[in-house]
Amino acid sequence: MLKTKPVLLLIILSVVCAFSANAQTDTLKKDTVKIDTAILNKYRIDSRKNAIPTRSRPVQIQREQVPVSMLDYKINYWKKAITFGLNFSQSAFSNNYSAGGVSAVALGSNFIYHTEYNKAPFSYVSELNLTYGVSKNKGQGKRKTNDRIYFDNKVASQLSKSWYFFGALTFESQFDKGFNYVDLGNGKFDAQYISNFMSPGYLTESLGFEYKPTGWFDLRLGTGTARQTFVLDHDIKRYKPDNYGVDTLKTIKNDLAFQVVALLDKDIAKNIHLNTRYALFIPYGQELKFITHRIDLTLTAKVNRLISATVNGTFLYDRHTSDQAQGYEGIGLGMLYRFP
Repeated sequence: MLKTKPVLLLIILSVVCAFSANAQTDTLKKDTVKIDTAILNKYRIDSRKNAIPTRSRPVQIQREQVPVSMLDYKINYWKKAITFGLNFSQSAFSNNYSAGGVSAVALGSNFIYHTEYNKAPFSYVSELNLTYGVSKNKGQGKRKTNDRIYFDNKVASQLSKSWYFFGALTFESQFDKGFNYVDLGNGKFDAQYISNFMSPGYLTESLGFEYKPTGWFDLRLGTGTARQTFVLDHDIKRYKPDNYGVDTLKTIKNDLAFQVVALLDKDIAKNIHLNTRYALFIPYGQELKFITHRIDLTLTAKVNRLISATVNGTFLYDRHTSDQAQGYEGIGLGMLYRFP
């Protein structure tokens, strides 16, 4: 019995191993069997059919009126500009310079303040133009090269696209004494005192119509114009017997006239600006020879932001100041600053 038990155990272990091997073989056979994917797709669960239902609304865009407050915004009807120019020239010669010459120093200045107010149909323009220049030649002392005060104010109301009804007030005079130098020979000159501040001085009031087709051209027709001529210094009558048309026993003269003023202010080329003013004054009740013409011209060419070349010129025909036409011309290179 003891000998048969090991044999029986060995037989049982063999049988168990055989069944285990057969089970593994069947499993491998099952894993390698081809599966028809079409059958699987037939019974595949569709996740979209079983998804949680949701509600979607179409997007709608509507225009809404949003109120805007204008408390922080202001409309500025004013336009202002300041122009300041300063020209300087100097020359010096030694006493034995073979070509000859006179040492000289010259200084010229110009100040313009321009302001405008435009709110249709009303407009206002004001311009202050101050010009003064001096030169000093060796052995001759100081002499003026330019001297003018010009202050113009104009109020206008628009009648049509290019026509306005205007009223203007203009003041003209000079800063310093003026002399006429007569050469007496041998380097000597006779300084004849002929003008001063408010001697003469002009105050002109004008009413009429203005034609302004563009921003750079302006034509005034002063159908009703009055002008007062002032001569406050009676000492000038020694060399000015006409006393600028004012009675030597008085200091003021009144004239009624028709006046034409044309203004042109434009950039004629890159960095080149032209400003010119023509004034025609026709006094009522006087001879045609007393019609006054005056042209003032300023041509400015900018070299850079501060440096510029300036050409100034004036043509005047006024029988109360001279029997012949008068003229002035000056060229300068210096500083020109405009703000803004």
